Amino acid sequence: MSEKQQVVLEGDKEIIDRVLKALKEVYDPEIPVNVYDLGLIYEIRVRKGESGKPKIYVLMTLTAPGCPVAGVVAAYVEEAIKDAVPEAEDVEIEITFDPLWTPDRVTKEGRELLKSIYGYDVVEEWKKRWKEMEESYSAQTD
Repeated sequence: MSEKQQVVLEGDKEIIDRVLKALKEVYDPEIPVNVYDLGLIYEIRVRKGESGKPKIYVLMTLTAPGCPVAGVVAAYVEEAIKDAVPEAEDVEIEITFDPLWTPDRVTKEGRELLKSIYGYDVVEEWKKRWKEMEESYSAQTD
């Protein structure tokens, strides 16, 4: 697991900055952290469309493959970007689970917010419990 969120940013910097700002206003309905700081964004690509206006592509994930609010989160992201970049010719949001999201993708800002809400480092606790679960499973299958 990577300790640092790696987001591919490609294209017009000014538009990417507006997209990033918009993403920081969209919250996962189940976790009180915005989708960017939660680490759900994998790529933001901006290119010129046929009309010369920007086309925006966002590749993102969700915290779990069976997430019941998948369509809602993607729609929130799309609308926030359209509001932030009204001149965009097209905004495409793609959801992937490759690679799967892990709490290691949560940004420093997101971790601090989670600590302030829950009173402990949620990411470190998750990693500890995951390791314990893996060890328990390994012991059961040996």
